[in-house]
Amino acid sequence: MGLEEVSQAQPVTVSLNELIEGSVSFEKLTEAFGPSSLGIIVVKDLDSKFQHLRSQVLSSASYLAALTTDELDSLSSPQAKYLVGWSCGKETLRSGHFDTLKGSYYVNCAFYQSPELQGAPADGFPDLSEYTAPNIWPPVDRLPAFRSSLEELCALIIDTAALVARACDRYAQANIPDYKNGYLEHVVRTSLTTKARLLHYFPAEAEPSVADDNDDDWCATHLDHGCLTGLTSAMFVDEAANPPLDGGSASTPLPELAQSPDPKAGLYIQSRTGEVVKVNIPRDCLAFQTGEALQLITRGRFRAVPHFVKGAKPMGAARIARNTLAVFTQPNLAEEVEEGVSFADFARGVVMRTY
Repeated sequence: MGLEEVSQAQPVTVSLNELIEGSVSFEKLTEAFGPSSLGIIVVKDLDSKFQHLRSQVLSSASYLAALTTDELDSLSSPQAKYLVGWSCGKETLRSGHFDTLKGSYYVNCAFYQSPELQGAPADGFPDLSEYTAPNIWPPVDRLPAFRSSLEELCALIIDTAALVARACDRYAQANIPDYKNGYLEHVVRTSLTTKARLLHYFPAEAEPSVADDNDDDWCATHLDHGCLTGLTSAMFVDEAANPPLDGGSASTPLPELAQSPDPKAGLYIQSRTGEVVKVNIPRDCLAFQTGEALQLITRGRFRAVPHFVKGAKPMGAARIARNTLAVFTQPNLAEEVEEGVSFADFARGVVMRTY
C-alpha cells in the first residue's frame, strides 16, 4: 500500500466537559466507534497539568533508551514475557521478524486502585505473569521523575478513559439487549490489569531499501486487544541536537520539534471500508481507540480497527526519535468479555500470537 495519496482524517472530537456532563450524542459515538468508523475519539480541554506531564513522560522515553545495555537488561523481565519493564526485539512483526525498531517500557497500572499494588493478584493465574509480575522501575538516581510522572499521567488517562466508557455504556444500555448497567465504566475503573506502554521509536539509521520500505515499519498493522486504548500525541525529538543523558538532567523535558520532520510519519488507521487514513492527535489532547475486548463486550456495535505507525525517514545529520504513551484499559483476568470467555482466556491467545 503506498502512502503517497493517503488522506488526513479528522477524528470525532469531544470536550472533557461533554463527557463529564454525559452530553455526547449517540450519533457522535457511532461516528467514532461504530461499524463504519475509524475507531478513535479525541478528547480536548483536559486538566491543565496534562501538557506538563506529557512532556515529562515522553522525554523520559529518550532518557531511558539512552541507558547502557547492561542497565536496560536489568530492567527487563523474561519471566513476564518481556511485558513488564524494558522490552526490545521481542515482538513479532507481520513479516515474521522481531521488532528492533522500537523499545517499550511496560507498566502494570494496578497502582490506580492502590499505590502499593504493582501487578494483578496471581491467584488462579500462574501462567499470566505479564499481568501479575510486579513492576520494575529505573533507579531514582538515573531517572529521578520517571516513576512519579508516569504513574500520574497514567492515572489521568485512566480517569478520562472511564468517562469515555461511561458514554459507551449509555449507548449500549439503549441499544444492546440485556446489557449490564455501567459495565464498561466498571471494567475500566476497577481493573488491575490495565497496562501502560511507553514507546521509544529509535532514530532511523539509513534510508530503507525498496524491499524494506514497509508502510508499517515502526509498528506493524494490528488490533489492540483491550477495551479502550488511551494515546498521547507523539513527541518528535532530534537526539543529535539534544543527546539524552549528555550532561543534562534526566528530569528536564527535552526540546520537542514543532512537528514531525517527515509528513508521512505517524499513526495510520484502516477504516472498516478498507480506506487507510492518517490521524494526527493534537498535542494538548488525548485519543482513545477501540480494542477487541470492547468489540466483544458491545457485541460488535463498536469495532476495533486495524492501525499502524509509519517511521520518520533519516533527515541528514538529525537523529529523529518518536516517543509516545499508550494505556490499554483492560478487564480483570476473570472478567467475561463474552459468554464463557474470560479476559484471561482471550489474552493468552493474543500474547501467544505476538510474543
